[in-house]
Amino acid sequence: MVQSLFRHASAVLLALTTHAAAQPTAEVLHYWTSGGEAEAVQVLKNAFEDAGGKWVDAPVAGGGGDAQAAVLRARVLSGDPPSTVQIKGQNIHQWAAAGALRPLTDLAERQNWDALVPDVLKDVVKYNGDYVAVPLNIHRVNWLWANPEVLARVDAKPPTTWEEFNATAEKLKAEGVIPLAHGGQPWQDATLFEVVVLGIGGPQFYKKALQDLDAEALTSETMIKVFDQMRKLSTFVDPGFPGREWNLATAMVMRGEAAMQIMGDWVKAEFLSAGLTPEEDFICVPTPAQNGYILNSDSFAMFKVPEDEAGQGQDLMASLVLDEELQRKFNLKKGSIPARKGVDQSGFDPCALRSMEDLEASEADGSLVSSLAHEIVQDGAVRGAFLDVITQHFNTDMSSQEAVNLLAETVALAR
Repeated sequence: MVQSLFRHASAVLLALTTHAAAQPTAEVLHYWTSGGEAEAVQVLKNAFEDAGGKWVDAPVAGGGGDAQAAVLRARVLSGDPPSTVQIKGQNIHQWAAAGALRPLTDLAERQNWDALVPDVLKDVVKYNGDYVAVPLNIHRVNWLWANPEVLARVDAKPPTTWEEFNATAEKLKAEGVIPLAHGGQPWQDATLFEVVVLGIGGPQFYKKALQDLDAEALTSETMIKVFDQMRKLSTFVDPGFPGREWNLATAMVMRGEAAMQIMGDWVKAEFLSAGLTPEEDFICVPTPAQNGYILNSDSFAMFKVPEDEAGQGQDLMASLVLDEELQRKFNLKKGSIPARKGVDQSGFDPCALRSMEDLEASEADGSLVSSLAHEIVQDGAVRGAFLDVITQHFNTDMSSQEAVNLLAETVALAR
């Protein structure tokens, strides 16, 4: 039986204080700046400070993490890395390959992380067999969020196919309602894109096209249909969408200005933070996805820093993250589900319980895929190639065939 990680954290802190009087300190670089995200960050901050640590907050707003990534690169290149960084997928591996991350394997062995971390996340947080990050959560990307009162204006239910989505959107548009709340940022366009790839092509096509970068899949008739649907979606957003942050699009759904939003379950944190109730004030359903599940996950990585108190803070932080109660409290606020196995499900809402159930089913039948838009698969160059073409197509009159040709060419150059 795995002992409480909080008790272990106290032991870690006791050992640290015998070596130095300085307070264990963590400068935490993150991009959790919306209302719901800020509440989730507070859970982490409180736990760290209750264990004796000093939390130095370093938030970077906007861009779905791209702005934060630019700050991180500049800090590391200048020789002043933050000690603790919110980080994802391929970015973890790239920084580990560059020798910038502290290995966490000794702590992982003491706390038996192999027994706690789901297999689907081990490849994300390990590099060459060593833990180099500790996972905080699991987000599902392919969710559709809807305002039930707005849908009722056209006597509609949440769509289960793309044909139903398009028909419902046309009815809403005819009634003067914005069908789809969207923010025109490249990562948000790419989120729509990967959701449509899964829904039209299915999980196996998704893996071939976005994970394997199969040239035949990238230039296929199925991919043309994906861009056809993206063109449809571009007609369902309002003129003010360029540059809009995702949480402002969520607010449009809350206020009844828009009917639906396609976005990961961090959206739910905004609804909950506003005091809204799932299945009453808002609806959550998986997007049309042929039973697939697009995985996204946040982790903390510890960058190599010279200060004793920062290293001690990293040890303390890493020792806390997988504590069962911390995982539960954090993910209840964040909208995600725990990264630790076996967390008590009491208190989780129907959206989260559906996510847990669908994740288990998708792992079993091979329909689980990893997000490209949210950096779980593909390095920055390849992801950037996708984002460039997707956004160009979404914002111009480029044809689907032209987009497919350009995508295949651009991805080939980026590999």
